[in-house]
Formats: sequence, structure tokens, C-alpha cells
Amino acid sequence: KEMDDELSKYKGILYNYSQPIMDNVAEAAAGIKAANAIKIFGNDLEKLDQYANQVMEQIKDVPGVKDLGVLRNIGQPELSILLDEEKMAIYGVTKAEAEAVIEMAIGGKTATQKYEGEKKFGIRIRYDKDFRKNEDDILMLMIPTIRGNKIPLKEIATVKQITGPAFIYRDNIKRFIGVKFSVRGRDLGSTIAEAQKKVKKAIKLPFGYRMEWTGEFENQVRATKRLYQVVPLSLLLIFVLLFIMFNNAKDAGYVLINVPFALIGGILALHLTGINFGISAGVGFIALFGICVQNGVILISEFHKQLTLLGDLNQAIIQAVKVRTRPVVMTALMAAIGLLPAAVSKGIGSESQKPLAVVIIGGLVTATIFTLLVFPIIYSKALHVRENKKANKQ
Repeated sequence: KEMDDELSKYKGILYNYSQPIMDNVAEAAAGIKAANAIKIFGNDLEKLDQYANQVMEQIKDVPGVKDLGVLRNIGQPELSILLDEEKMAIYGVTKAEAEAVIEMAIGGKTATQKYEGEKKFGIRIRYDKDFRKNEDDILMLMIPTIRGNKIPLKEIATVKQITGPAFIYRDNIKRFIGVKFSVRGRDLGSTIAEAQKKVKKAIKLPFGYRMEWTGEFENQVRATKRLYQVVPLSLLLIFVLLFIMFNNAKDAGYVLINVPFALIGGILALHLTGINFGISAGVGFIALFGICVQNGVILISEFHKQLTLLGDLNQAIIQAVKVRTRPVVMTALMAAIGLLPAAVSKGIGSESQKPLAVVIIGGLVTATIFTLLVFPIIYSKALHVRENKKANKQ
């Protein structure tokens, strides 16, 4: 906030907060050094600039949108020389000859080369600064005709200063202009959704123009789609492994009851810390599911062991909890202690580690409480029901 206050004093500058590696990745992926960007494609640079300003006006009041600005193409002073083909025909001047003289006089042209040993240097011919310092001087450039005489450039051309593109952004050879912004203090998904809704309602692009949202949002959409596939697949794989281990679908299902309680703890932890859900948090949930399932496996295995030794179901449950409380608590405690530095970190790069750590720590708290206090009761009731059904059948 202090940097925002200081930088806002300088009108007309664009800035955003990032890191060199993030900048390079963003530029390689989207062609723009910005966390998020709206790319408007089209041919007319002036129209692109107008549409970019309209987009900026629409999203500037969206909560969470910060560091907003247009990456402008237009603003570079240029000297435009327009040749009049009718006058050139009257004076007997070819377009190629006129352009060659203009190029040589203003920009310079390699006439020959000089060799010094193995080194080769081009020798460029160019008018002295005194003969090309302003429009009037350029209008006096002498252009040869096919008749052998020369005429000043002003007889066949007009010279004027215009404002042209300082830089033309391209993606797949197509021109575009970018509206860059960051998202702070709000989750990325809902911020972009609100911004897209406002832009879609207010701005209708003509044929040949289109809009594309890129940056963190685009990456999050791709990663979220993968998570929608990975999370169910992970749970299915866990269930299959549990079924193979217990040779019992019901016991495998009882172990998975831990997962919703771990999920609740992770969500509460994100809410209490003010961290938005993202890819890092999603990976944290996947890791959390594995840990809480492990605790369930430990308890159920001990339940069966104590039931074989004691014979009484209630005593077996109580003894199993007594025996396995320390391993379950130590598993959760060591994981939480190990992740605590990442959870409380505020340094550079912590934004990628903190959500994962917070989710796992929060989920372990609720999952451990559930595993030791609630899960034994649920499992005991289930076994009682199972035993009663067997007794009724007999």
C-alpha cells in the first residue's frame, strides 16, 4: 500500500508487482509482462486503443482489480512522406528512384564495404544532419528524373509529422493491444467472472476483432480442469487400494469418511487466514486426503486386531483408540510442525507455498479430532449393525 501511495503520485506511469522469473514466464506464455491481461485483436491500432480504454473503464471499479493499465501501441512521433504518383509521372520520376534517395538521405544506405584483415565493415552514405534536421530540409531533397535533371522532393511529395505506433504487439502474427491488471484482496475466479460479465455486457466488438483473457486466470482454468480429473481419480485409486488391503468394500468406505472432515478443516483454515483457493490449495487437499486416510487405516487395522484378541467389540474399540492415539497424533503433529514455517511465511515466494501448508494444517486438526473421537463411534455402530444382521439371519 505504501508503494501504491508513492507511485500514484506520478501520473501516466504503469506498474505492477511481480518477480523477474514470473515476468519472464508471463511474457513467454501471453506475450505481456503482467499477472493478467485482456488481449484485444484487430488490424486498426486506433480502434484497438479505443476498445482497450473502454475495457479499462468497465473493469476499473471491480473489487480486487489492481494495477490496471493499457499497454499502449500509439504515441510514437513519425515523419510521413506521401508521394504523389500523378506528379511523379509528370516530372518523370519513378517511385523506386524516389524511395531510394529518401532512404539514403534520411536513414543511410550501405554503398560499399571495407576490409581490415578478416573483418568486414559496411560503409553507409547518409546526408549530413544539417540537410535533414527538419521537414523543410527533407522537402528540398533532390530527386533524379528519367530526363537526367533533378527536382526537389516538395514537387512530388508532402511531408508531415504524425503519431504512429511505438510498438506493435503480435500473437501468431495478429496485432493486439493489452489491458493489464493484477488481482489482490479477492479470489481470482470471482474477480475475473465479474469483470468478464461487465465487459461482455458493455462492449460489442465488430467483425474482425476479438478479445482474449490470459495470464494467471488462463493458467488457473487449465489447472482447475486438471484438478477436476485428478481429485476423483485420486479418491478412486485410494478406494481401490483400501479395498485390496481390507478385502472389504465397507471398511474401505468407512476410511473415506475421514475425507469430508479433512475437507471442512482445510476450507475453514483458508477462510480464517483470508487465503483464496488456488492450485496450491488444491494440491494441499490431495495431500491431506492421503494423510487422513492413513489415520483411518491405522485405526481400523487396530480395531480388527483388538477384536481378535479381546472378543468384545466395545472393549476392542476402546483399546484400539488407546493404542493408536499417539501414532495418529504424532503423524498429524509432525506434519503440522514441518509445514508451520511455510504457513506463517510472508517472504518472497510464500504465496505459492502458504495455501498448501494452511490447507494441510487446518485439515489435519479436524481430521485428527474426527479420527479419534467420532470415527470410532461410527465404526462401532456400523459393526454392531453388521453383527445384528448376522444374528438375525442365523
